[in-house]
Amino acid sequence: MVASDSVGAEGMGRLASIPFFKEPGIELAPFETRCHWRRFDENEVLVDYDDVSTDVYFLAAGEVRILNRSQSGKEVILGEMRAGAFFGELAALDGIGRSANVTALTRGEVCVVPAAVFRQMVFASEPIADRLFRLLTKRVRELNTRLMEHALLDLRHRLYAELLRLSVPRAGAGDERVVTPPPYHHVLAARIGCRREQVTREFTVMASEGLVDRTRGALVIRRPDLLEARVAEALREDG
Repeated sequence: MVASDSVGAEGMGRLASIPFFKEPGIELAPFETRCHWRRFDENEVLVDYDDVSTDVYFLAAGEVRILNRSQSGKEVILGEMRAGAFFGELAALDGIGRSANVTALTRGEVCVVPAAVFRQMVFASEPIADRLFRLLTKRVRELNTRLMEHALLDLRHRLYAELLRLSVPRAGAGDERVVTPPPYHHVLAARIGCRREQVTREFTVMASEGLVDRTRGALVIRRPDLLEARVAEALREDG
């Protein structure tokens, strides 16, 4: 259920607060009243498979998860997005129905930009167009990387690669990295295309090797260098 919508005067001047529209080189005021701001609840579906809408959603607050579904109905987690990110641009550009599901992980707020408005802004502003091109290129590269991993790596090495991708350097701890909050095993399984029980078994092995450790509020990767080396070696062997 949508918590509330805000349209018109309440949203005036807010487009400039969105990172994607920062210093656009064009006047944003004419576009303000053609967009609207909408709050959403935890677990609310913002976009679903085959939706005919072509709006673009800019996250002002909150976090969402992007899912894709195979022909057999199995869902794969493509990733999460937080405030500052946006989704729905592909449908706005080509007019084809949605290819993914976007569900809220927390409460939050989005700015909903109609496809026609989004296209006008992109075509009118070189800085905005450049940001869009760079973002789309980055996403294609990331998808290509994941496709190669799924095609060439076994479960263990796909898990290594996903943990490295989710992690960030641990402050004051040398080369260690952390995933915060620690990921649920069923979520990792949905990310790499396997069963939860398989992920649990791999974590048991990694813990026995001293590669990972679970602390309060975080999963600590003790030897990211070793995980990286193992992934690289597996890719060379299968390449």
